[in-house]
Amino acid sequence: MSTNVASSAPSYDLKKGQLFNLLLITFASAVGFWAWTIIGPLAKFYASPEQMNLDASQTSLLVAMPIFIGAIGRIPAGGLTDRFGGRIMMSAVLFIAAPLVLLVGVAGAAKSFTMMLIVAFFLGIAGTVFAIGIPFSSAWYDASKKGFATGVFGAGMVGTAVSAFFTPRLKESIGYFPTHIFVAVLCVVLAVLCLLFLRDSPATKGREPKPLLPGIKLAFKQISTWQLCFLYAVLFGAFVAFSNYLPTYLVNVYDKAIADAGVMAAGFAVAAVITRPFGGVLADKFGPKIVTLFALGGVTLLALVLAFVNPEGEHVYGPIFIAMAGLLGLGSGSVFGWVGRAADPNNVGATSGVIAAAGALGGFFPPLVMGATYNADHKNYMIGLTLLAITAGLAFLLAFVVKHGEKPQH
Repeated sequence: MSTNVASSAPSYDLKKGQLFNLLLITFASAVGFWAWTIIGPLAKFYASPEQMNLDASQTSLLVAMPIFIGAIGRIPAGGLTDRFGGRIMMSAVLFIAAPLVLLVGVAGAAKSFTMMLIVAFFLGIAGTVFAIGIPFSSAWYDASKKGFATGVFGAGMVGTAVSAFFTPRLKESIGYFPTHIFVAVLCVVLAVLCLLFLRDSPATKGREPKPLLPGIKLAFKQISTWQLCFLYAVLFGAFVAFSNYLPTYLVNVYDKAIADAGVMAAGFAVAAVITRPFGGVLADKFGPKIVTLFALGGVTLLALVLAFVNPEGEHVYGPIFIAMAGLLGLGSGSVFGWVGRAADPNNVGATSGVIAAAGALGGFFPPLVMGATYNADHKNYMIGLTLLAITAGLAFLLAFVVKHGEKPQH
């Protein structure tokens, strides 16, 4: 009996190198997120009469465009990670992101809205880093720690905060195009570091390489995939949308300077980044369902407050946005703690890619809705925020019926 148990035990040690690889891919993803969201912090600059003279809808479309392909691209990126591993895929995506960031700079310097939209579309490739890192980090940890692993990796979302804070300041200090050169160089440096030092989990060694499409089809056949897609689309989608659109929101509603709005948007992103790992850890401890319900319930209430109270003054609206960001991060972490339980263990990459795509796609539509429903006369976004509250409320109800979300049994 003991011989059989010993022979069935893994022949590898996950603890050797797991933290280094988790931290490296998290840092790499932060750079990828910066590249992915480099347009949003400068949206009002592009919209100005001196640049492209854009209206609210055009500005929203420009901000949302990278999110779209970043969403769709996560589906194949997750499946390809199952096939080729996170080391190759993360390096490849960052290498591709570098020239795209430079082309954003070229389009902006040329003041061409059409060229900017085209480049922004392809810039979304940088956003696929998330679908690469989730299966990579999850594979480095056993079942009881997968929520922690994906939660820590999710902290790479800090790249959106870095983008919101530093992009406008770099533009003012070193110039518009040099800012894009700087970010492009960062992408190349991290791509090289990943290629040289990142290592895929030994738990994935010896697995038969799987064709891309069957893995994606298998993910779509599971009802839990669709359910988690909706939950993640609401939670992570709202985070992505606000991270990109909040500078525009603050300028329009509160007449903030672009740089000041960037600081506040960075604070929003940091709050979500800080709470996301806790979402994963709490999902490991108490089960992802209760954590997700708490997050969605809180988002619903705060969105209603913002929609109908429209608070004035930083001392009022600032804490509300920060609290909402914290709940979005917490819920995003708990949902991906759910994925490791609900997905086929051999198909986590494809399933993660599909759910991550839903999250990014959830961030594509809100900026368009916010731009289309902005009431310029009263300077408010009541309709858009009410729709967020309704959607979060529906997700709250759905979370009750998703399976495998209970407290783990020991």
